Amino acid sequence: MGKAASFYAVEGVDGCGKSGMVGHIVAHLNDGGYPAIATREPGGTPQGEKLRSLLLSGTDDAWDQQSELLLMTAARVEHVRRVVLPTLERGISIVSDRYVGSTIAYQGAGRGMSEDYIRFLHKEAVGDVWPDLVIVLDLDPAIGLARSKKRLSADAIDEGRFETLDLDFHHRIRRSYLDQATRDPDRHVVIDALGTPEEVRARVIEAITLWRTRQAR
Repeated sequence: MGKAASFYAVEGVDGCGKSGMVGHIVAHLNDGGYPAIATREPGGTPQGEKLRSLLLSGTDDAWDQQSELLLMTAARVEHVRRVVLPTLERGISIVSDRYVGSTIAYQGAGRGMSEDYIRFLHKEAVGDVWPDLVIVLDLDPAIGLARSKKRLSADAIDEGRFETLDLDFHHRIRRSYLDQATRDPDRHVVIDALGTPEEVRARVIEAITLWRTRQAR
């Protein structure tokens, strides 16, 4: 099996366990001799982290949906140009907690903005850079929201702007992720995120192993 660097994105509804899973994937890849680092969106760069604090905090009416989309895209431009592409060019894999799939889900399906427009911005501004593999952690949004709100409260993190939106919004997010996976099955794998952390982790690692085996053929 080759040692080529790959770009992984972990996606899913709020509270599905993305952040912890990113760390497990990075550890698995490094242990297997595939150098990898973790990153996140919005964020990943000093510029992106500043935008993250603006986008994820406060009330839902803090931003017009068009401004929200453009700021998410601006953070991604910095992330891709300063982190993602340079890291891959050094032969190091990237595992990102969210990427453009989240924009399609949240600003597209959630907010009702045109997916074609989102993809156009991604192509023109970001450079049409897509992950090699998208891991969708699929979970009932009601369960995920309860988990996410509990974590944000316990850790006193002011990043709950999207958690204030109603359950229908989050159901649209979930449907979008599943639809993205159905339309592009070679690039996506959907993982049942219900179960113990160990069970979900084993499902993800197995899916990555199978995908890497297919890529090496």
